[in-house]
Amino acid sequence: MFVAGGAGASSRYLVNVWAEQRWGTGFPVATLLVNLAGCFLLGVLMQLALLLPHFPPTLRIALSAGFLGGLTTYSSFNFETTRLVQAGETGRGVVYFAATILGCLVCGLAGMWLARRCV
Repeated sequence: MFVAGGAGASSRYLVNVWAEQRWGTGFPVATLLVNLAGCFLLGVLMQLALLLPHFPPTLRIALSAGFLGGLTTYSSFNFETTRLVQAGETGRGVVYFAATILGCLVCGLAGMWLARRCV
């Protein structure tokens, strides 16, 4: 679990560096990307764990709570939304909030759909 969590957190850091170099810091693209990807991957993982009778529970926990828990971040999402609103960029804050909430829902459902199609 420790190694998986570290790998997830390291991945989040690398996405952050890449996103800031590509798009700058005006909009929290990195957090949005890791949260969307994390929801999609969690949908895939949990659906596979349900559909495959021999899916190891320890692997499911290491990947979900460990890697994906280290990769995704609600606290950063909350801080960045609050920062945008406090900076007077309420419209951008609302767009970011909506993109994260709706996008994560869609990504989670898409991941579950994909896993069902692959098994």
